[in-house]
Amino acid sequence: MRKTRRSILLAALAVISMPVVGALSGASARALTNEQKEAVASISDFLNSFRTLEGEFTQVSPRGRVSTGRFYISKPGRMRFEYAPPVPIVIVSDGTWVAIRNNRRDTVDYYPLSRTPLRMVLAPRVDLARDAIIHDVERRNGLLIVTLRDRDRMVPGKLILVFDEGRRTLQQWIIVDGQGRRTTVSLGRMAMNGKVSGKLFHVARPGQGRKVRKKTNFRSTR
Repeated sequence: MRKTRRSILLAALAVISMPVVGALSGASARALTNEQKEAVASISDFLNSFRTLEGEFTQVSPRGRVSTGRFYISKPGRMRFEYAPPVPIVIVSDGTWVAIRNNRRDTVDYYPLSRTPLRMVLAPRVDLARDAIIHDVERRNGLLIVTLRDRDRMVPGKLILVFDEGRRTLQQWIIVDGQGRRTTVSLGRMAMNGKVSGKLFHVARPGQGRKVRKKTNFRSTR
């Protein structure tokens, strides 16, 4: 479990983790056609269309392990990913810190939100064309598939966003890490702009009864 905490965080809002190792074929940030720019903007528009979002997710790990759970987002800055048992992990951002809580071990690891890929999806205003380097844009069977990475290159790998153009909603994201391992997160039963309790985003602070490990940088692990 210790080795998977950071990989779970990487998957859990890889929505916005966009680093890449090596060159990718396809469009670059400076060579997008007008049609491709409009396609990328449609995903940004979706991410800007809600202040709160909740739903269910299904995650498939590089080894084929399937886990499920619920997620909650309240912008700016707050989100929660709850994994269903037997996974004991809860990931919470309170707008300042991202906490990975292991309920089985009673530990919490902290990462500054500003130093994690999550900052983009949780920003008050998302602009992928501005904040990411776009490497590939394609359409396939009614789906818009965009491959990108963060300009800061904080995490090795690449992010693939799968957007359903007919339903105008984000359907899936795929994380490919520096070793080529893929983690897929599919979203479902989403509800936008409903009432979400602020209590969901409480992050336990040092000295509140849990073993705390404060981190300054987020790194993926095997």
